[in-house]
Amino acid sequence: MNNVMRKVALLFLILTGSLLVACSGSGQPQIALETAALDLGDVINGEVVTREVTVQNTGNKDLVIEAVSTSCGCTQATLEPTAISPGENGTLRVVFDSGAHGEELTGALMRQVFIASNDPEQPEAILEFTANILPPDAP
Repeated sequence: MNNVMRKVALLFLILTGSLLVACSGSGQPQIALETAALDLGDVINGEVVTREVTVQNTGNKDLVIEAVSTSCGCTQATLEPTAISPGENGTLRVVFDSGAHGEELTGALMRQVFIASNDPEQPEAILEFTANILPPDAP
């Protein structure tokens, strides 16, 4: 009986160890934005507005940023670093040129920033921002 108990205990340890090794190898990166929507408020046409948003890897493998693009040429965006370790943060820098469409553009405006990554559940994260464009001669 003592010999049987040792074999069972050994088998249990082997199975538990195998399970731990298998689980530690699985996992994935996961992108999380500090916010998915920014309101820039009133912006006088011609102003350039810059904002930064924290991007976090809440997964357990490295998050690799594959591309950052915008919905319009009036907006530029960069993300540093392009590889974010688990539990670490990156910074998305968004620069919006409210005068890029000419002095005639006024009123409500919405633009987007697209972040492509190796997150298998959310391969593209989207940040939307809005602004109310005022005429250049607004006080």
